Amino acid sequence: MDSKKLLFSLIFSLSLFSLLLGQGSARYHHRHFHLRPTRLFVFGDSYVDTGNINVNTSSARNIPYGITFPGVPSGRLSDGRVLTDYLARYFGLKSPVPFTTWQNVGVKRPRNGINFAFGGTGIFDTSFPFPNMTTQINFFQKLIANSIFTLNDIHSSIALVSVSGNDYSFYQATNGSMEGFKPFIVSVVNQIAINLKRIHGLGVRKVVMMGLGPLGCLPELTAASSFSKCNATMDSLVEFHNALLKQAVEKLNKETKGSPFFILDIYGTLLSIIQNKGSPYKARPRFETPLKPCCFGVSSEFSCGSVDKKGNKKYTLCKDPKLALFWDSVHPTQEGWFVAFRSLGSNLKKL
Repeated sequence: MDSKKLLFSLIFSLSLFSLLLGQGSARYHHRHFHLRPTRLFVFGDSYVDTGNINVNTSSARNIPYGITFPGVPSGRLSDGRVLTDYLARYFGLKSPVPFTTWQNVGVKRPRNGINFAFGGTGIFDTSFPFPNMTTQINFFQKLIANSIFTLNDIHSSIALVSVSGNDYSFYQATNGSMEGFKPFIVSVVNQIAINLKRIHGLGVRKVVMMGLGPLGCLPELTAASSFSKCNATMDSLVEFHNALLKQAVEKLNKETKGSPFFILDIYGTLLSIIQNKGSPYKARPRFETPLKPCCFGVSSEFSCGSVDKKGNKKYTLCKDPKLALFWDSVHPTQEGWFVAFRSLGSNLKKL
């Protein structure tokens, strides 16, 4: 072999080796799963909202929200990060920009996707004056129509969808009957299925739906037992919702090429954390009183972040949010979300 051929062979071999090495590193970085999205689109409520609700209508813009991350109130209904932040990192992305922030900044083509979720919203309208999920998807569809994202952007993306129970809270608050609760759940799940199908129909490759968490274990309900036990009646309704959701997603996957719909088991994950008083990982702190929130109002008329007309605090704050599963009456702490995310590991590997 002459010197030119030898040099070409050596360069080709090194290039091939570098390419294979780079692919291997990328697979490792993305936890060995076959889906490597370039963008994350988020729909839903406060469990995934990272800053869409404004300063005048939400306690998420008040101290002490955000004290762990980023150090000031950011619009997240927690002391710090929420599930969106951890899932984005898992996919090798930065947390996508909130839709309202993007509207103000006007970046032509958001690099990591967009978060359309608004705290307090549901599948249907609730008492909060924010866009329900149908409207959020309308926003997404309009951006696609206006070529904010290319078809390649959408086809290589993943969607995260959260329905954490605001529809059911609103149903109860408007004097919905127990007899009508299950039929209402059926209507909620039916609309969820329509929304999931629509998101995928707009070109999103994989749609991840969060199952409903144990609503009966939220501090707003466990307060009646001095934060000692969950409400079994509410959790039985949650189980009914999740069973219907599983059936609906299975049906969608049978009807759709590639089985693009996936459920995250939030119910089982949070229930296990509550029962075990923390994470199975020894390095993480334990939640000795998992049903008690870190931050809560001094009386029933106040909540976390409340102040009176003189600016005096009307809430109590625990010493260390890392020792609490729940931040306020309905939302996990950053530590709670992190432990839940870690516990969902085997679930996520199926993506």
